Amino acid sequence: MELEPRFNFKTIDEKWGNYWSGDGTFRAKVNPNKKSFTIVIPPPNVTGILHMGHALNNTLQDIIIRYKRMAGFETLWMPGTDHAGIATQNVVEKQLAKEGKTRQEIGREEFTKLLWSWKDKYGDTIIHQLKKLGSSCDWDRTRFTMDDEYSHAVKEVFVRLYNKGLIYRGEYIINWCPRCHTALSDEEAEHQDTDGKLYHIKYPIKGEKGFIIVATTRPETMLGDTAVAVNPTDERYTKLKDKTLILPLVDREIPIIEDDFVDLTFGTGAVKVTPAHDPNDFNMGKRHNLPFINILHPNGVVNRNGGKYNNLDRFAARKAVIEDLEKLGLLVKIDEHKHAVGHCYRCHTVVEPYLSKQWFVKMTPLAKPAVKAVEDGRIKIYPERWNKVYMNWMENIRDWCISRQIWWGHRIPVWYCQNCPDDKNMIVTLDTPKVCPHCGSHDLKQEEDVLDTWFSSWLWPFATLNWPKDNPDLKYFYPGSALFTASEIIFFWVARMIMAGIEFMGDIPFSEVYIHGTVRDSIGRKMSKSLGNAIDPLEIIEEYGADALRFSLIINSGQDLYISKEKFEIGRNFANKIWNASRLILMNVKAVDPKFDLQKTELDLASKWIVSRMYTTIKKVGDSIEKFRYSEAESLINEFFWSEFCDWYLEIIKDQWDNPIIQNTAFIILENSLKIIHPFMPFVTQELWANIHPENKDLGLQPWSSVQEKLLNTDTEQKMALIIELVTAIRNVRAQWNIKPSEKLNCILAADNASDQKFLNENRAMIERLGRLNPITIRDTLTAQKNTATGVVRTIKFALPLEGAVDLEAEKRKILNQINEQTKLVDGITKRLSNEAFVNKAPAEVIEKDRERLIEINDKINKMKQLITDLS
Repeated sequence: MELEPRFNFKTIDEKWGNYWSGDGTFRAKVNPNKKSFTIVIPPPNVTGILHMGHALNNTLQDIIIRYKRMAGFETLWMPGTDHAGIATQNVVEKQLAKEGKTRQEIGREEFTKLLWSWKDKYGDTIIHQLKKLGSSCDWDRTRFTMDDEYSHAVKEVFVRLYNKGLIYRGEYIINWCPRCHTALSDEEAEHQDTDGKLYHIKYPIKGEKGFIIVATTRPETMLGDTAVAVNPTDERYTKLKDKTLILPLVDREIPIIEDDFVDLTFGTGAVKVTPAHDPNDFNMGKRHNLPFINILHPNGVVNRNGGKYNNLDRFAARKAVIEDLEKLGLLVKIDEHKHAVGHCYRCHTVVEPYLSKQWFVKMTPLAKPAVKAVEDGRIKIYPERWNKVYMNWMENIRDWCISRQIWWGHRIPVWYCQNCPDDKNMIVTLDTPKVCPHCGSHDLKQEEDVLDTWFSSWLWPFATLNWPKDNPDLKYFYPGSALFTASEIIFFWVARMIMAGIEFMGDIPFSEVYIHGTVRDSIGRKMSKSLGNAIDPLEIIEEYGADALRFSLIINSGQDLYISKEKFEIGRNFANKIWNASRLILMNVKAVDPKFDLQKTELDLASKWIVSRMYTTIKKVGDSIEKFRYSEAESLINEFFWSEFCDWYLEIIKDQWDNPIIQNTAFIILENSLKIIHPFMPFVTQELWANIHPENKDLGLQPWSSVQEKLLNTDTEQKMALIIELVTAIRNVRAQWNIKPSEKLNCILAADNASDQKFLNENRAMIERLGRLNPITIRDTLTAQKNTATGVVRTIKFALPLEGAVDLEAEKRKILNQINEQTKLVDGITKRLSNEAFVNKAPAEVIEKDRERLIEINDKINKMKQLITDLS
């Protein structure tokens, strides 16, 4: 059972990664004798490459799925990828552009072939990377949101919702990306605070010398104005009721209208109304029967309705409009104005509110039962603060624009008869129709638009189980158990999955939602390519190992994660510790007694303690995992295995390896430790387990360690904790006075009650060995002695005579010199902080750092002074 001297993570990661990918270890089957536990992977885009967010999210999922598998559940972790409509099309279009071609030139059919070819070549990249991370999915079930069965489910949902009256087509203001040439949902138009300008413009009154001043952030859209609106209660404009204005630059007559929507406090209280280019103006236009004038082509270039600005890009048109208004004396002023501007979530282009005919889902009827599911506790969201965010969005939900003007995706299952009038020409059906059911014509044309990517993703929990077919997998694995995701897709995905699950399955898709934090750099910035602060998880795996990546991410997690490359040394060091401790134990365990029973064996204090601590830790780690407190679970494991087991127990027993009881106890502790560490660090634990149990090598299929309640012993834990505290205090004195490890010290222990004295006598050998002490003296009290270091641990006092062990005068001089040096530093910092000019000019973080350093140095000085005092 002897191991290699060093933990070679590269060899071991590759070995077990290949094994898990190919042997079906994690295959899930319908098993009536077990409870199911199901999680679905948030499907990464086929264009995706593993980033730290993926690494965190999938490590969290893998921890719970490995734990539940060991705890006796039939576990399904459903893997797969999303076709990522806009993102994938953009990638392939860029490749075409390098050849000097466009998708329009080669046509839809040929372009779609290119898309599938790209997907077949590159689409599984991120799946291979997730396997490197150790993700224990049922890889045989890997799904894709455009595979045949999944596509059938998407069409089924569209047709059902349409027949129910929840899908409709209409002309509305939508978010339009001029770069991607497609509509975006409200959630896909990410709003960013932008430093813009507020332009104040005069609109002349027809037949009079007066004018109205309006304020706008998008002056180019005035070319499409069809009214100016004021609030009916605004007395400033009472006299202008029913007046007509002359729209500058285009000389179109437009009315002054009254509408309660107008905010009296914004700008001048008069607002330009552009129904074709603003959602609020759209609604006003409908209420007042105003004309709708679209001034832009889909690519953001002004069209003929823009008059002389025809063919100018929208931002160039803005500049030209402002210059012309200024020449005409109609530009009153320009204010700096910070406002939220929508950007395309894919290409980050500023989106344009745009009048367009699109397909929508009525969301309010679907949202109501999804709100109730969270309100009544059937679905719990962790941390709880996200409940409010979820509720607020759901209660103010708007209809979902689901059509996209691209070619990669699920083409909308609607056909138009070219022979029927527009009000009767639509056919909505699952299968491609051959003839028009109304007139019998064969001249049918399918809808050009495809469905929003999220329209397929919201079906993920049940469409991956071959819904709408009635099948055993669907009945057994649905509803799922938990969902792990980032906060930014609560609305895109989480809320919509809840709605879809209730609507089509009649049940919630999962009972628990865990929203994890954002991965940030060491100074708190979100990691991103654009900032250049992203750390590549694949590079970390290459340099430190997958276990190090996983452990370090979790131990540092909280509301958000603040990560630097150095922090991955934490996981690497722990993996090495596990390896080295295991090697030490396996080298010294000559034979394992399969009948060895801890409950029937007389153990010494240290062994009773470590066994009790082991079962206490097993219990707490299980509880922490169940409550999604993964960082807490790792801290418990780290404290037990590294500190208590390695640093203390293995140190205590290092001269007792010839004792079979010690051998078997240490071996049992190791086995159970490997089990509880396994969900967090699967590679190193799997390799060690396979060395110990080659005949039963799959650690992930072993039962989770059960807690033997009879071996939990609080009294033993407290006694051993006292010894550890006492030895630690003695070791601290040795370190303070630079006493060599080989130098044994005399020690006097004082306890004023018989039970403490009895306890010290029973364990004197252990204290002497761990503290590197000569035979200790135990008394009732301590008397003051010169040149003696003293201390108190709970009810025990100790004294360590230093005469002869230390050159006291030399040490005192050294300490006094250090006090003088530190005092000079204090004086310098104090003088700097007393300088008013410095405090006023220096950055706040510099001043705060100085103050913290002042406290730290003063504390150090006080401790050194106390050392001198103690010797007196």
